[in-house]
Amino acid sequence: MSEKMEAVATSEAPAALGAYSQAVKANGFVFVSGQLGIDPATGELAGETAGEQAAQALKNIKHILDAAGTGIEHVCRATIYLKNVEDFKEVDARYAEVFIGSVKPARCAFGGNDIPKGALVEIDAIAVL
Repeated sequence: MSEKMEAVATSEAPAALGAYSQAVKANGFVFVSGQLGIDPATGELAGETAGEQAAQALKNIKHILDAAGTGIEHVCRATIYLKNVEDFKEVDARYAEVFIGSVKPARCAFGGNDIPKGALVEIDAIAVL
């Protein structure tokens, strides 16, 4: 089975914080692990608001997808994990700036999450190759 899977990694996004890959290519898809709003240059959260962190998380996803040989426009499914559901509108506005194609990704979003590093938002994605 492992021959059909390939790890994806790029220095343009933060290194994995644990025992996982930034993304995995398998069966014509790219599964991007949850991305925090960490600036890969500093290793710190890129802003104090959920919107700022979401924008950086989406940049990280874009860089990972670019390294995998696809792009943000090919995301077919995303999940947004929020510490505070009250931040949804702010995060959704940043999300809408990125996903501008005629077909928007399917998505799930929910709050009440304890996110690593004290982050306010985490976003994962699945894209087609």
